[in-house]
Amino acid sequence: MKRFDQINMIPFIDIMLVLLAIVLTTASFVSSGLIEVNLPKAGQVSDAPRDVTPLQIAINADNELFIADEKIQIDRLDARLDVLSKDQLIVLRIDKAAVFDHFITLLDALKSKQFTNLSIQAEQEAG
Repeated sequence: MKRFDQINMIPFIDIMLVLLAIVLTTASFVSSGLIEVNLPKAGQVSDAPRDVTPLQIAINADNELFIADEKIQIDRLDARLDVLSKDQLIVLRIDKAAVFDHFITLLDALKSKQFTNLSIQAEQEAG
């Protein structure tokens, strides 16, 4: 009988690489956001550039405003926007059940502070 002096590490490395690929793939789905927002559907959806980390501003179904997962009051929005860079990429995540007036208030505040690098997140329609 042949004696095993060494352990073959190649199968172990192969398994670890497959597990790493699975973890990285599922992590991209999980990282879509901690605030539950039921996004509206759109026919044309594009992704944000990968080299830039966007600031997420969300309005959930209860019409609560969140900036980077921090809940803020709408009357404190102007003060919170003052500390941001004007060329910061901002992704708006608005629940489809949210009151449209809140969305307009948010856009008006961003426009008055001269933010131009905005993106509105939506889900891709099936088909």
